Amino acid sequence: MKIISRSKYDLLLSYSPCDIFNHYNVSEMHGLNLIDCENYNNTNQSSYIAGWCNLIPNSDRNYVFINLSRCNTEIETFGLIMHELMHLSFDLHTDEEELITWAENESYQVFELIKNYRNNEI
Repeated sequence: MKIISRSKYDLLLSYSPCDIFNHYNVSEMHGLNLIDCENYNNTNQSSYIAGWCNLIPNSDRNYVFINLSRCNTEIETFGLIMHELMHLSFDLHTDEEELITWAENESYQVFELIKNYRNNEI
């Protein structure tokens, strides 16, 4: 798993949705669990977790997890990123325009990070 510390959250990138449980050394969190994840037939079309935004266990800091195996095309990748960053933006902002604009601008940056990671540039 690739961990990228951003100013307001940790960005977690992996090809396995189960890695997030191992990363935080937990068997369950926020209503999901490792056993169900391991038993799920995770493919590039369906997975237990495609993306996930929530609080890091025992912390007040957020994470955004992106399952890279679900990033089949650039449009799917950007949609998944924007979806998860909108969740985070709701926690960070109250003004509607600020909420949407932050998620959009952050999505552009995360999209580039993912492209660079997949090209072994970070």
